[in-house]
Amino acid sequence: MNDETMQYRWIGKRTIRPDGVDKVTGRAAYAADGAMPGMIWGKILRSPHPHARIKSINTAKAEALPGVKAVMTGKDLVEFPVETPVPLGIQDMRWMSRNIMARDKVLFPGHPVAAVAATSQRIAEEACKLIEVEYEVLPWVIDVEDAIKPDAPILHDFIKFEGKPSNIAGKLEHKLGDVEAGFAAADVIIERSFRTKPVHQGYIEPHACVVSVSSDGKATIWSSSQGQFMVRAMCAYLTGIPQSDIRAIPAEIGGGFGGKTIIYLEPVALVLARKSGRPVKMQMTREEVFRATGPTSGSFSTVKIGATKDGKIVAAKGTFYLQAGAFPGSPIRGAAGCSFAPYDIPNVHSVGYDVVSNRSKVAAYRAPGAPIGAYAVECVLDELAEALKMDPLELRLKNAAKEGTKAAYGATYPRIGYEETVRAAMEHPHYRAPLGPNQGRGVASGFWFNAGGESSAQVNITEDGNVVVITGHPDIGGSRASIANITAELLGIDYRRVNVLIGDTSTIGFSNLTGGSRVTFASAMVVTQSTEKVITQLRERAAKIWGIDPEAVKWENGEARPAGDNAGKFPPLSLAEIAAKASQTGGPIGAGVQLNTTGAEGGFGTHICDVEVDPQTGIVRVVRYTVIQDVGRAIHPSYVEGQMQGGAVQGIGWALSEEYVYDRNGKVDNAGFLDYRMPVCSDVPMVDTVIIEVPNPKHPQGVRGVGEVPIVPPLAAVSNAVYRATGRRFYSLPMSPPKVLEALEPATAEAA
Repeated sequence: MNDETMQYRWIGKRTIRPDGVDKVTGRAAYAADGAMPGMIWGKILRSPHPHARIKSINTAKAEALPGVKAVMTGKDLVEFPVETPVPLGIQDMRWMSRNIMARDKVLFPGHPVAAVAATSQRIAEEACKLIEVEYEVLPWVIDVEDAIKPDAPILHDFIKFEGKPSNIAGKLEHKLGDVEAGFAAADVIIERSFRTKPVHQGYIEPHACVVSVSSDGKATIWSSSQGQFMVRAMCAYLTGIPQSDIRAIPAEIGGGFGGKTIIYLEPVALVLARKSGRPVKMQMTREEVFRATGPTSGSFSTVKIGATKDGKIVAAKGTFYLQAGAFPGSPIRGAAGCSFAPYDIPNVHSVGYDVVSNRSKVAAYRAPGAPIGAYAVECVLDELAEALKMDPLELRLKNAAKEGTKAAYGATYPRIGYEETVRAAMEHPHYRAPLGPNQGRGVASGFWFNAGGESSAQVNITEDGNVVVITGHPDIGGSRASIANITAELLGIDYRRVNVLIGDTSTIGFSNLTGGSRVTFASAMVVTQSTEKVITQLRERAAKIWGIDPEAVKWENGEARPAGDNAGKFPPLSLAEIAAKASQTGGPIGAGVQLNTTGAEGGFGTHICDVEVDPQTGIVRVVRYTVIQDVGRAIHPSYVEGQMQGGAVQGIGWALSEEYVYDRNGKVDNAGFLDYRMPVCSDVPMVDTVIIEVPNPKHPQGVRGVGEVPIVPPLAAVSNAVYRATGRRFYSLPMSPPKVLEALEPATAEAA
């Protein structure tokens, strides 16, 4: 049957989420819910300084406090020489070790210096106060532009750039064609510089874990993370305990958005548990989350785009400086690689710089780096359209990437759906709806690479004819519901007969992180192959019952049937009937697959945003928002819409209100939800969604990743809308009320 006309029973249906009841009733178990007999509490002593040399640490008074069972410092973790990279996934263990516990220097306020485990949280906190640390305070630098100045304080002596000590820790460059020749052929050229502030993922659940080490040295870790195998591997590297001696069990996760693809507490708790011989529980406060975990980068970017009079873009250049925080590792790949990716431009030069500064080390945040690059590019495109007197969507459509387009970052696109998203935006009623006073409309597009990677699955048939599926990915975006839909579809049974579980590191094969919009793509592949193996077994069992060749048996609508009249006249055998006779026909029925999945293709989206600006207060309100995205195939449309809406809201917060504010001492001044201004329900309208389905030909169900793309366009879409409402362009985010009001004051004075 042609895939375009195939009618699905469960794929594409809004089935009830399998984790829903437990979460709304409070039965779902998160990391902070963990408890064990004899459990003690761990607390961390953190640096008050943004940059200081540690001259000495004296833990004697803390160790002597009644109730204290263990104390640790950086010397209790494996120290990796700075000269040799120690890569693990997207992380480098050299920096991870020093980020989790400081060694010779502290590099941001909140940097861990020591940790204590005691019989109560209060005692652990008191013990931390008794630890004596002698610091030599050093000059510090916070913002990316200050960090690259010639006279900036240098964080790491071992970092060299162009042969000199520097805070520029790395460079990534993409080139396509001849940029200078392209600009020479342009009739209109726009060049602008942009700034963004660091913003936090804002997950509801703080980091937490419970760690136990048995008398034989075997460790068990329960934690909130986006990958239990990542937790196991990193803890093994940092503590020296073999991976085979560590079992990592994923709890339910109360939000991650990339911020839980790394670890902070687990190796500390592991060391304390090993030292004390007691299970150790650790949980961050909200303030610790803001001060000591990774937000995404702040940035300084310059983008230059040239086009001919007819609107054909002939050249583009982008330079992106991204803050890494205390250690190298900013998402310059996303900024440099994704920024121009939606467009077919013959001449491109894109370069990203990784810059360290005295902030907490950055972590991934939903399409890491891509929103920063898209903000600059999509705002310049808006100005370019205005200069050319073109509709901004017409300009994007005229230059849209399509099948066969060569991207500067290296890919040659297969069948993609970017053009479809732009056309859908142009045809959407939102785009032609009238605007009121002080209102404006902006558009922007965005791209994310998407990813495959290692995944494992096991599909087992129970004795009563139901199905248990085990995968190795924490569910943060609806993967359990999607996998249930796919498994039910393939087997031809009701989705309610499928139970999807998340295995731990001892019960399922290796599976990479939940992140990068990879999980539904990758897990669907391994589950599909596992289910196909199970169907082969079911056909074989039916053949054995009937006494015919397995090739004469087909599987259809949840039943084994004779493949034709020549196969014989037998009544269909249901899954339950075959399962009931499994012991007589060969034993348990099940199959597993482990695969390094490939074929993930990039995702594209186009957003429309309407804002209203209060000229008296400078407050910008989003009054209407529409997200249009090619998702390949929407396995579970409700989850797909939720991902699209959530990404848009997070991008709106980035554009209008969210930022880290530092005081004169280099310390975060708004480390809590009361002062860190994330959007709440009253700040945003209902976000409308348009799902475009251009199936990925390299995936059995046509899946593309969904969750990253929606956060990429909003920064520019909101900014372009504010310009249409005010006549003022803003080249730095957030567009907070004081900033907007200041920009409007000349216009207000003129009107008066």
